[in-house]
Amino acid sequence: MAKTLYAVFLLIASTIHDCDGNLYFASYYGDAMVLQKSPEKAVLWGHGPEGEQVTVFLLGPIKQKTSPATVTNGIWKVTLDPVEAGGPYNVTAVVQNSTATLTDVLFGDVWLCGGQSNMLFEVSQMFNASGELQDADKYPHVRTMMVALNRSDTELLDLIGVDLLWSMPTKQLSQFSAVCWLFGRYMYDILKYPVGLVESCWGGTPIEAWSSSRALQHCGLERTGSNHYENNSVMWNSMIHPLLNMTIKGAIWYQGEANTDYHRDKYNCSFPAMIDDWRMAFHLGSGKQTAIDFPFGFVQLSTNQKGSLDDGFPDIRWHQTADFGFAPNPRMKRTFMAVALDLPDAYSPYGTIHPRDKQDVARRLTLGARAVAYNEDVPFLGPFPSQIMSSKMYVNITYDQNVSVKTSKDIFEICCSEISAPCGPKSSWVSATIVHWGPTTVQLSASLCPSTKEVAALRYAWRDWPCDFKDCPIYSTDGVLPAPPFIINHKTAKRNIWKRC
Repeated sequence: MAKTLYAVFLLIASTIHDCDGNLYFASYYGDAMVLQKSPEKAVLWGHGPEGEQVTVFLLGPIKQKTSPATVTNGIWKVTLDPVEAGGPYNVTAVVQNSTATLTDVLFGDVWLCGGQSNMLFEVSQMFNASGELQDADKYPHVRTMMVALNRSDTELLDLIGVDLLWSMPTKQLSQFSAVCWLFGRYMYDILKYPVGLVESCWGGTPIEAWSSSRALQHCGLERTGSNHYENNSVMWNSMIHPLLNMTIKGAIWYQGEANTDYHRDKYNCSFPAMIDDWRMAFHLGSGKQTAIDFPFGFVQLSTNQKGSLDDGFPDIRWHQTADFGFAPNPRMKRTFMAVALDLPDAYSPYGTIHPRDKQDVARRLTLGARAVAYNEDVPFLGPFPSQIMSSKMYVNITYDQNVSVKTSKDIFEICCSEISAPCGPKSSWVSATIVHWGPTTVQLSASLCPSTKEVAALRYAWRDWPCDFKDCPIYSTDGVLPAPPFIINHKTAKRNIWKRC
């Protein structure tokens, strides 16, 4: 009997593709989409006639039939049993006298890509765009979808619109996020099973726009009046909240430029709080199918203005790590970070704030995802100090790994002080030249400190544009991973890493 029913609905799926106006899937479900594979369970939902019973049939390499779900307040929702990676499948929702079908559906890992203009930055704009577009047809199992740019002052159940429907790589790929696409393509090369990419980003937006009122309240950034309409939850409401029912593997994020001059000092709270809130919301929205601690990757800010002395970019880079300097860390567990301060683009036709090299950004994100999301034993963190020892003449840094070092007179800076108060960006800093290095150590000269003062703090690459392309002084021993920037005070150093000689 079951086989007969499946045959009937396979016939229906092949002859009736569009819904009849009474029953349909939510806006971001479509032909050629990717649903989250096992061990998680994919969630499907949509709209239908009130009180009707909706049954969903999965037809393909394996077959499933869900228990009926009652349409309540115009909404139905079902959860499939776990499905292994692969496909293609037809997914048919059925009520009496009405059907809706999705075709060519694959199961794999679904990644959400969010942020502002550097995530929005298109494949057509990056270096080697023509080559990337030419090779795209080699990746028919990497599927893309783009959320339309809309905002709302209330939380929405479904998207207002979809700019690019789910599809295999086509000419539409030229408009898709370069970082998102490259990340998905590189991950496919490793995983060898389908990857679904959902782009939801908007240029020039601060983190407050992508945060729920809960997250904002946690950081003392409660919603304000209409003059700040664009800054408070308006993209969360319209471009993230509608996606919560979807089961996802993880998210990647490229944002922060807009906060270099807006609530900058709150970013060390607002960014981790947004991550925590997204995790909770996606977990609950998917019926606990999306992991409560799903992996969250982000790009540390690249560069903007060469020669700038403004602390906006350095401050945000530091705050992106909740002031730890690296990720994951005790405040931001199961996160991973792609350092990008060594990838400037002085000649970008889209402005220096939009570097065209998205390949290195995506490769560094991929290393982090492989380690954090897929538990591979691969290096993904650049060198970070594990111990600092200072004297009147020198500062000796021991790193947590072998390092590749080039000389520099001014990438390191020290703050010299007679008092015990911590040094900050506005304190007086002097250059500390690299004078010697070993496999894991770097020695700096402290000779510019007056004899009456001691080295009270140390910082590295604390500039908007600290070095030319891939030319910072400190990298992993293979030269692949740049050391992230940091600012460390002797009195307040975490993990007691600073000692005096």
